[in-house]
Amino acid sequence: MLPSTKKREAGELKFSYGGQAVIEGVMMRGAHSMAVAVRDPKGEIVIHEQPLSARLYRGRIARTPFLRGLIGLWDALGLGIRALMWSADVALDEEEDISFNGPIGWATIAVSLLIGVGIFFLLPTAAATGIGNLLGLSTVAHEIVVDAEGNEVAVEPQVSNFLAYEALPIGLDAFLINLIEGVVQLSILVVYIWFVGRTNDGRRIFAYHGAEHKTINAYEAGDELLPEVVSRHPIEHPRCGTAFLLTVVFVSVMLFSLIGRPPFALLILSRVLFIPVIAGVAYEFLKYTASNLDKAWIRFMIQPNLALQHLTTNEPSLDMIEVAIVSFKRVLLSEGIEQAEFADIAEPRSDAAASQENA
Repeated sequence: MLPSTKKREAGELKFSYGGQAVIEGVMMRGAHSMAVAVRDPKGEIVIHEQPLSARLYRGRIARTPFLRGLIGLWDALGLGIRALMWSADVALDEEEDISFNGPIGWATIAVSLLIGVGIFFLLPTAAATGIGNLLGLSTVAHEIVVDAEGNEVAVEPQVSNFLAYEALPIGLDAFLINLIEGVVQLSILVVYIWFVGRTNDGRRIFAYHGAEHKTINAYEAGDELLPEVVSRHPIEHPRCGTAFLLTVVFVSVMLFSLIGRPPFALLILSRVLFIPVIAGVAYEFLKYTASNLDKAWIRFMIQPNLALQHLTTNEPSLDMIEVAIVSFKRVLLSEGIEQAEFADIAEPRSDAAASQENA
């Protein structure tokens, strides 16, 4: 028989907790610290904790609308990358003499980021530009010359270049091309996620992602953090990073339609420069919808976000949920919400101790 649950007072939910799946584990993040729990090849849960910047997570930035969306980017790029590299080291313990916290790890991340920018930014922009030319939504750039009588003569280029096009002002044509760009971007993202989810490692990571969602859902519902209790909760969560990506695509189409379709070099530059703006708007949208789920029209609006999460989450096993709970309880302990004597969790292993064991 499952233990009874006790609802938590509403005022006790002081922070929007979040996290992500890592290799054989889960990273959870609060206002004071982040914790990563990973199950090593021996079957033991290994924990890594790191304090978070008070300026970023508890200062003015964290309370400033739109600007606080940058914290989400930092979570994904900064904390997320470090958590992934640390989990890779733990998961490969006694299997391979490789450290992902050194040059190998950072070189891998650098190459991955470059490839990611090319695939998810440059390729959709270039593809949408070419499709727009083919559909007649924009015209190929051409040279204007003046004859001896002062009349302008259009000279078509000898070699067609679909990237050389007449810049488009704000209007329907620019909106349609930007919409095509968003569709291409989303399609690439969905295909990539689907492909990763077909691999054995991908399926396990997505299962840990489901464990992370269930754990946070259970806590926000006021239920006890026990694997059997947590397993009954939904696998979707309205603040999920997958939902954030879909929202980013929607916001980018709307935002970029306000600047038309500038020349290609400026077009690419605008995609990079507007990343913080898009992230800020997308974050506020997710925060608003997550806080207003009692409204029917909000629940209807976020259905695509919840549906997309089924690509990145799988049903976790109880031992996976246990790892997520351990990670989350370490965060709650740093918040002063969980008491150590009632936490029933292992003491974290320091990096120094881990190094000695691996030596």
